[in-house]
Amino acid sequence: MRILKNSKLLFIVLALILVLSACSSNNSSSNSSNNSGDEKASSGDGEKVKLVYARGKDATGATDVMVEEFMKQNPNIEIEFREMPTDTGAQHDAYVTMLNAESSEIDVFDIDVVWPAEFAQAGYVLPLDRFIEKDGVNMDDYNQGPVTAATFNGKQWAMPKFIDAGMLFYRSDLVSEAPKTWDDLMSQASELKGQEGTKFGYLMQAKQYEGLVCNAVEFVASYGGAFIDENGEVVVNSPEAIKGISKLVEVANSDFVPGNINTFTEVESHTAFIEGQAPFIRNWPYQYALANDEEQSKIVGNVEVAPLPEGDAGSAAALGGWMGAINKFSEHPQESWEFLKFMTGQEGQKIDAIEGSHAPTLPALYDDKEIIDANPFFGEEGFQTALEAAVSRPVAPNYPEISEIIQIHVSKAIAGEETPEEAVAAMEKEMNEKLEK
Repeated sequence: MRILKNSKLLFIVLALILVLSACSSNNSSSNSSNNSGDEKASSGDGEKVKLVYARGKDATGATDVMVEEFMKQNPNIEIEFREMPTDTGAQHDAYVTMLNAESSEIDVFDIDVVWPAEFAQAGYVLPLDRFIEKDGVNMDDYNQGPVTAATFNGKQWAMPKFIDAGMLFYRSDLVSEAPKTWDDLMSQASELKGQEGTKFGYLMQAKQYEGLVCNAVEFVASYGGAFIDENGEVVVNSPEAIKGISKLVEVANSDFVPGNINTFTEVESHTAFIEGQAPFIRNWPYQYALANDEEQSKIVGNVEVAPLPEGDAGSAAALGGWMGAINKFSEHPQESWEFLKFMTGQEGQKIDAIEGSHAPTLPALYDDKEIIDANPFFGEEGFQTALEAAVSRPVAPNYPEISEIIQIHVSKAIAGEETPEEAVAAMEKEMNEKLEK
């Protein structure tokens, strides 16, 4: 009797195993088509892969539209948006903390144009060259300023998303023709100061902060100089860089800029401009919309844009904007690339331009009627020419330290504490010390 009972029990157990195996097989097939995407999985067999995309706050809603369109076209990839701190410094530090711990909690994330070399050197981001080559993405189709900014040690570490660049905005009711050179600007600014209620001739950003670095890059590059070259060599101590710094110092100490110009950031300068205090200002593209805001501006309808004045080597604009990169520790690099490629390709950038008013890094999109209808400013020749003059700030893995060196010595040159020659010599010495391996 005991043997019979055990045999019967064994039969029941075996039957249950067979039934459960069949159910498991059927459920697997069924669930693969109805996967909620709550768990990370491979993209094979119809299962969903969940990616986390991180960036700062997007008040425009463009990110939501872009993500929805991508998921519509790629039903096996789910994108979860993670909002990072609005403050760029806090966002940078949050990424560093996360990636230093080799976390895979985010897959694709936005980075400032001055971060690629730092993140590449630290091993935080994935090199993109093999993806770019495999899919035939032509990097020549992009504005070369951001492409250069994302290149380090001969590799591409990020894809350009949207671009900012320094530009010259001027009062069309006071200025008949935009100045061609820095000397032309100085002449017009001096002549127009005081006309039509103006208090100054020119506005810029000369406080000791990142904005001063951008202005310095523009002056130096317009005279053919640079701080660090494409090979990572410090080249600031050159006749061209000295000439650029000298012109910046001359402008900053002129009688047509505010006497406290060394306290001016974007906020102080754009506020003075929209209050009608100057005919010229160097600022970023947002200045145009602000100057035409009837609730704030006294100069609505009287603002035009042009490239910054030329030095001996032409016009140069400091590059701003954001890029997209892939976390080196992502568990889904191929799917991350698919999303990054879409977001920074023509379709993604068009959505971002129309919904978010961000300037594309693909020049061909400036011929797109829908984009121009949504952003008439993008269609202006002066705007597009200014973007073409964009140059990256020094590409270095320890950019914050390099930036601080530039800020300190350019500030000293403006204050008369150092000559331009002394300033570039000091920058050369200190930069080389910081870049020593």
